[in-house]
Amino acid sequence: MRLTKRTNLAFRVLMFCGIHSDRLATKAEIAERCNTSESHLAQVVNQLAQLGYLHTRRGRSGGLRLARPMREIAVGAVFRDLEVPTHHTECLADTDDTCPLSDSCRLRDALADAAEAFFTHLDAMTLEDLICGNDALAGFFAQMGCSRRLETTRTAY
Repeated sequence: MRLTKRTNLAFRVLMFCGIHSDRLATKAEIAERCNTSESHLAQVVNQLAQLGYLHTRRGRSGGLRLARPMREIAVGAVFRDLEVPTHHTECLADTDDTCPLSDSCRLRDALADAAEAFFTHLDAMTLEDLICGNDALAGFFAQMGCSRRLETTRTAY
């Protein structure tokens, strides 16, 4: 499975907001730190807000923050919400299956099982698992003047 740029950026936004859960984050600071344009970031933030992962506030004192605790944001759910299903073979697609082996080939089932195992593994991980105790990530965000360090123990949102 290949991670799209949009999903990759979405996880960067979620991790940034998770690390800075004590305040509103701005699109400008996230764009700067995540090496992307504010316009591209705005599209991702809008989608994450519509999906219920972020709260956003417009205006001069606006910004964004997580809409729910980090421990309630499953990595697999975010993937499912953001990624368009990829069909590795035409027989896995609902349409355009012209393969003459579709009724007897075991590859279809093997690929479907592998994709489900991928999501099952990610379902067991939360945003909290990705950032809590991750000093390297905290250090990366601290380079821009953000002094908050992640605690090494799990904390509530």
